[in-house]
Amino acid sequence: MYLAQTPPLVKAVASHLTWSGPRELAGQPAVYLTFDDGPHPTITPAVLDLLAAHGAVATFFCVGANIRRFPATYDATRAAGHGIGNHTQDHVSGWVTADRAYYRNYLACQQLTKTRLFRPPYGRITRTQAQCLRRHTQIIMWDVLSADFDVARTPEACLDILRTHTRPGSIVVFHDSEKAAPRMLPALEHYLSWLDTRGYRTGLL
Repeated sequence: MYLAQTPPLVKAVASHLTWSGPRELAGQPAVYLTFDDGPHPTITPAVLDLLAAHGAVATFFCVGANIRRFPATYDATRAAGHGIGNHTQDHVSGWVTADRAYYRNYLACQQLTKTRLFRPPYGRITRTQAQCLRRHTQIIMWDVLSADFDVARTPEACLDILRTHTRPGSIVVFHDSEKAAPRMLPALEHYLSWLDTRGYRTGLL
């Protein structure tokens, strides 16, 4: 089970985590696009092309193992001016991983990304883990979940979620993965056009 929009109560209880960004950039309403689980050698470049066509920027939370497999795609993402975040080396869940093993997995990815941003895979991190990592990184969660990973949904359903729940300052999650691509790419293309018509500006975290 998952929620398309993070409830205010969850944000209040976990206020030590980052759930949204500044509401405006240069006097325009702002939204913060993020992509998890890449890089992928064909899907990530397709995302980069869509973003470039709209003059949009995003933050890519990368899995260290995928960076090692596809270094050229990772380098292209950075060269295009997008932000990079740590998404652990092997996409591990903090809820089922011992603390020391979790920190080692974070550090292995950090050696590759050297970033100040971290997103826990699945959004699952214990309070103890978060307290430790917050000394070294900003833990980025989200406000809007596109649900592109859900094979039971259509691209149109994902787009409806995005248009319904996006607000100034929203951090929005997509996935540049093979599983999500059939929904993510069509939804992203129409969402970027929708953001343009609403006067939104995309920003980096």
